[in-house]
Amino acid sequence: METMAIGRAINAGLRAAMDRDPRVLLMGEDIGALGGVFRVTDGLQKDFGEDRVIDTPLAEAGIVGTAIGMALRGYRPVCEIQFNGFVYPAFNQITTQLAKLRARSRGRLSVPVVLRIPSGGGIGSVEHHSESPEVLFAHTAGLRVVAPSTPHDAYWMVQQAIASADPVLFLEPERRYWQKGEVDTDLGPGQVTPLHKARVLRPGTDATLVAYGPTTKLALDAAAAAAQDGTELEVVDLRSISPLDVDTVAESVRRTGRLVTVSEAPTFHGPMAELAARIQESCFYSLEAPVKRVGGWHLPYPAARVEEHYLPSVDRVLDAVEQTLAA
Repeated sequence: METMAIGRAINAGLRAAMDRDPRVLLMGEDIGALGGVFRVTDGLQKDFGEDRVIDTPLAEAGIVGTAIGMALRGYRPVCEIQFNGFVYPAFNQITTQLAKLRARSRGRLSVPVVLRIPSGGGIGSVEHHSESPEVLFAHTAGLRVVAPSTPHDAYWMVQQAIASADPVLFLEPERRYWQKGEVDTDLGPGQVTPLHKARVLRPGTDATLVAYGPTTKLALDAAAAAAQDGTELEVVDLRSISPLDVDTVAESVRRTGRLVTVSEAPTFHGPMAELAARIQESCFYSLEAPVKRVGGWHLPYPAARVEEHYLPSVDRVLDAVEQTLAA
């Protein structure tokens, strides 16, 4: 076991994948000598050279388009999008090319590209630095969308994403980059949780909280606060947004009878809306109350000085829990 921050765990996971497979290379703005704005790729260009850790121009469409071409030639590119709101110039490349080439070629072509995207808010930054665009890509068939919330998952999930035959959007919780935890780097085949499997982090009996990425710690904090008043909340880390592990969530809801989802993405047409609909379909006779969703508001992301009013909080989660328990 090693203690690492999430950012350092991603760095170690990238290093392990690059050591294992010479076809893995990194591309992105300022990821080389600088090590990225969050220093996630720190030291990798020094150790692997400029041919495998490539500083690109400020051109997201060009980064992704180049990665698609390299993947078709047998490489496994890992692209860093510097901030979440910077992904939109590459939206056309991602949704009309990267997501479609395998189906368009009837499976003859594979484009194993990973897009690393810092996701969510809470860093006190300006516009286009704190958004949660995951639902736009989860809606696009052909893409996989995952979000680690712990250093252990960050280390292993980035390697699993790189090994995937399909393109993967790897959403990194930017305000949690410095959150530390234990990482078991010595697990063997079959010992690592599958990439798209949800996991119960805290057992409970009164209601289920489901979160992913930056809100998983928030859900755990809310469960700890609720326990002081005698309410036991089960916390499920979704880990994967597309595909969704509905079965694990449904098993929990059948035990507790209630579900509250927590995400920084707006609740309007958000990724948790799909989960809520699936649970309503599969657990209708087990639900003791309507599913409640806690998330961002259906507004452009606000200025840093008021972002705490936009983002979910422990109080907002506990208020939703109280409402579902009172129903």
